[in-house]
Amino acid sequence: MDISRLRSQWQQIHGDETCAAVVEQHFVQPLLSVLGFGDRDRLSCFDTGAGIADVAARFPRENQPPFCQTQVDPDLIVEIKTPARRSRNTPTQTVALNLDSRSAHQNRALQQLRQLLRGCHCQRTAWGLITNARHLQLFQRHGHLVYPATPNYELTGDRLEGIVEDLKTCLRSRPRAIILCIYNHKGGVGKTTTAINLGATLAVANATVLLIDCDPQGDLSRALELTPTNTTLASCLQNPEQGIAHTIRPFDLRIRTSSSIQSAHIFDVIPAAPDLQSILIQAMQTQNPPITRLRECLLPLRDRYDYILIDCPSAWLFLSKSAVYASDAVLIPTRHTDLSSLDNAAQVIDQFLFNEIHTFRREGGPLPLPIFFNGAPTTDKAMAVAQAEIERILQKLPHLTPYFWPQYQANDTSVFAIPEYAIISRAAFARVPAVFKDKRVLGFYQTLVQTYLQPLTAPHDLT
Repeated sequence: MDISRLRSQWQQIHGDETCAAVVEQHFVQPLLSVLGFGDRDRLSCFDTGAGIADVAARFPRENQPPFCQTQVDPDLIVEIKTPARRSRNTPTQTVALNLDSRSAHQNRALQQLRQLLRGCHCQRTAWGLITNARHLQLFQRHGHLVYPATPNYELTGDRLEGIVEDLKTCLRSRPRAIILCIYNHKGGVGKTTTAINLGATLAVANATVLLIDCDPQGDLSRALELTPTNTTLASCLQNPEQGIAHTIRPFDLRIRTSSSIQSAHIFDVIPAAPDLQSILIQAMQTQNPPITRLRECLLPLRDRYDYILIDCPSAWLFLSKSAVYASDAVLIPTRHTDLSSLDNAAQVIDQFLFNEIHTFRREGGPLPLPIFFNGAPTTDKAMAVAQAEIERILQKLPHLTPYFWPQYQANDTSVFAIPEYAIISRAAFARVPAVFKDKRVLGFYQTLVQTYLQPLTAPHDLT
């Protein structure tokens, strides 16, 4: 089917009272055909194992039966919403549903899509799409995370062709890496410690990891005893023609055996250099600094790694903005003893991400992840003050509830916590990630990975 037939079919959808079946027949199925999904590789009412997806599709594969026979691991699932719903107050009237990127309807649809993608029949499914024939947005899945891959398009006849080409480009070129920024607008909450130990935990689980020290203070680089190469991150930001691959240094762990000392590669690092401070000063003197540059620089590295983790300074200036803009998701550490870190976390999500970066990037990214506590006590009493502060924040900003209490719908107001453990802070002086100093610490961060990112695979044997 060509674009003209897709446009003709889509134009047959009239009025707000159109049902989901009509949207599927006159828009979703023709769209999937144009995108390259054959008739036998599309299924309606697909059982994901965690609910029923409206439509699922898989690209044809050589020497494999069509998707209608296998009925497992589609490439894409589609969640269809109708353009309108019945008014609760006046059942004879309809209310137009708004699926733009900031609407409650879009948020509920996205939560439903995330649930469906976690089903046992979608373990390898990479894409999810939400549409009501008025808006359309494609989402990418990486482990537990589902985040925007395209803007939330408003569908018009003259834009259909360009939207289809954008979708084809995304579906053909899924990046391997997810870029994760560790950020809070408050210092001393353990951003660098989190970046190092999270990276090491992912590496133990067979993931390839790159850490980027985007902080002029260079705490991450010092903690790993790594110095910059002749090509620095700052020089790449100033001159995109310089290859960012030349900034990378390996971090290897020395392992003592009965007969020798061996070296095991853990992850790669882009260390900080003194010229990061100068580029920050230059950006502060420039009215419109190009915060898009880091995201552009990282494009060649997205197929080399599974995870790219960025440690950045606390101040909401050029480097932090660049790191957040470049990311697919933002992990926000806080401390239960530092109430301002909770207020700052709310500011990061509500002002910096929702009102600034999301507007700039247009597609609703990056995805803010729920906060977590670094160095939390093991007693409930010690957490009561922090929970009271969270309640105060959410009274003012109730739309942030899922980012502080992700299980609130199940009446669970717990916050994930890395327990207080002295060896975590002491490990920085040993120039070794704490997860390699104590198995309990490794367990803490493995739980963090399983909660926020994905189930862990079999670990490397580093003994």
